[in-house]
Parts: sequence; structure tokens; C-alpha cells
Amino acid sequence: MAAIGRRVAPVRREPRTCEDQPIANEGVDVATQKQRTAAKRNVKKAQSAASSKRTLAKLPAKTRTALGKEANKVRRGEAKTRKELEEQARRLQIAGRSKMGKDELRRAIARAR
Repeated sequence: MAAIGRRVAPVRREPRTCEDQPIANEGVDVATQKQRTAAKRNVKKAQSAASSKRTLAKLPAKTRTALGKEANKVRRGEAKTRKELEEQARRLQIAGRSKMGKDELRRAIARAR
């Protein structure tokens, strides 16, 4: 009796291509050509995604300016980095410091003193 309406997947009978075979390099097995091609494609995808997002460039000009001014203050030594503020908050035993931003840390440190 024949099966009606069922499809059976064809069995792969052709010989394997060289893409599926690992390439040996002086006795050491390395990735197959297929794996290298896939890895290269993934890297290119990630690079194009990173360049297309440009998250800082999409921020409003006022915000970008404020970020730049804050970074310059840190570079000149006029303001502390978040890491420095967090260390100071640790010394003062301020609870919830890991979840705070820079401004919150500054305020919490000022209140704790």
C-alpha cells in the first residue's frame, strides 16, 4: 500500500565536497572551509551592525555636548570617574552604590559626609 500525501526526505548519496572536510595543517586539524566562511560572514555582520548603529551620533546635540564636557572635566582632573566615586562610596559603606549613576554617587557621598 502506497503512502498518500506523505513526502519522504531524499537520502543524500552524493560524495562530500571539500568544504565539509577539515584542512590539515602539519598534522593539526583546523576548522573546515565551511566553518571559516561562516565565521567570516558573522564578523562582517557584526562590524556592519556596529557601524550602522552609531548610538552616540543619534543622541541630541545638547546631550552629546554635555557628555563631552563631563569627559573633559575627568581628563583635566576636575571631576572623578564613576569608578573613583564607587570606591569612595564603598569606603563610606553607601548601600546600593552599584546601581547608582555618577550624579547619584556624588549626591550620596555628599550626604554621607
